[in-house]
Amino acid sequence: MEQLFSTVRTDLALEAREMLTKQVREDIPGVLVETSEDEDLIINRVNISTPEAERMMGKAQGSYITIEAPGLRYKNTPLQQKIMNILATELAAMVNLPRNATVLIVGLGNWNVTPDALGPRAAHKIVVTRHLQELLSPELKGGVRSVCAIAPGVLGITGMETAEIIQGIVGNIKPDLVVAIDALAAASSHRVITTIQLANTGIHPGSGVGNKRFGLTEATLGVPVVALGVPTVVHASTIAMDTINTLQEHAAFGRYFKSMANLSDQDRQTIVRQVLPEMLGDLMVTPKEVDRLIEDIAAVVAGGINQAMHPNIDYDNIHMYLH
Repeated sequence: MEQLFSTVRTDLALEAREMLTKQVREDIPGVLVETSEDEDLIINRVNISTPEAERMMGKAQGSYITIEAPGLRYKNTPLQQKIMNILATELAAMVNLPRNATVLIVGLGNWNVTPDALGPRAAHKIVVTRHLQELLSPELKGGVRSVCAIAPGVLGITGMETAEIIQGIVGNIKPDLVVAIDALAAASSHRVITTIQLANTGIHPGSGVGNKRFGLTEATLGVPVVALGVPTVVHASTIAMDTINTLQEHAAFGRYFKSMANLSDQDRQTIVRQVLPEMLGDLMVTPKEVDRLIEDIAAVVAGGINQAMHPNIDYDNIHMYLH
């Protein structure tokens, strides 16, 4: 890829596949995509099965499930409940946990920065039960797993790598599964706050915004790790490139844009570099109503996890557990 595309980072396997397919103009060997949809949402399943596909995609081998629902940007309780149910079903199918499993939920991110606060806010809404297992009533036993949760903060607050903290916790409580929740970066503005990605490959905190961090993976922790993320930001350079591409697509119909019809990739990159010099190229953009959006999507994410972990809880009254 040209230099500009190396700055267009995305944490979504679906977007990585879209960008790569557009570049090579053919299907990618070792990458299988399945899509299903209804009037409210689209579910894409991306499976990366070979080392070569992993190298080309820049994503670890494994399964990535993406749930896209544009209505998540609005107050829509029935849709939110529907997404919770789908998320719970997909998560339960991905991990296939026994009823007596212990699960550690990790809310990654900085609670002081709203676009990065998804993990901590979702972790706060998790129904934690590890300390209550001996007190559960007979009708709940077997359907309420042992769940604990933590929001470990970020390196700049704690002085410790997140992986170091989680490794210590995992070594002591020995969970059967770690679920890591994190805010992601998207390459498409329309996917910000409208998309949830599940992956059985673990996560590298901060990778979407260009920070290299030790990964939370089965290799580093010794237990399976599921990553659950929602894109909350998009790069300014991506928006600039999208604008140029849109103008180019309509150049033939606009008398003032005809000169753009034959712009090369290099020309587009040069324009973006002039508009966004290097110091602004990594500028991250988030919706102005991000406070409400993060609170809403955190409730959806936590609700889906709670439902998957605790099938015997009455989730018709899920709000009792989330607020």
